[in-house]
Amino acid sequence: MSIRVDEVMDGIETSVRDELRRRLVARGGPAEFRDAELFARVHEVLARAADRRDLDALLLPELLADEEAWKPAVDLRLSSHRPIVGPLIVFVKRRLVLPLVRWLFEFTEENFRRQDYVNRVVMACLEELAIDNARLRRELEGRRGP
Repeated sequence: MSIRVDEVMDGIETSVRDELRRRLVARGGPAEFRDAELFARVHEVLARAADRRDLDALLLPELLADEEAWKPAVDLRLSSHRPIVGPLIVFVKRRLVLPLVRWLFEFTEENFRRQDYVNRVVMACLEELAIDNARLRRELEGRRGP
């Protein structure tokens, strides 16, 4: 008797996905998730985006003109606009204030890295949806004819 690994894995994945679907519906998730087939399709698109290894090769960030507009800033810039006392203020900030709040900066820096990752995954999800949408539109236009 031979057991097909693919069939066993498909069964396990379906079982895990169904349990996830039931939990989400029970917690007040979208009513559409009651439909197992629809949930499986949504899960497929989002999983495809979350599993992408090329999060640095996305179209949307290339279309956004200014990376500063969407990417969290993680560097700390100390400056002053005052011409005479400015250097003294910056010195005090660097020598006194910065050491006191360094732990806060390090904590937020890790959160910024996480947020940047989430932003890229969301952009990958949008890209996957846009690809699917474009493919479906092309198929519909092909059916209609010229």
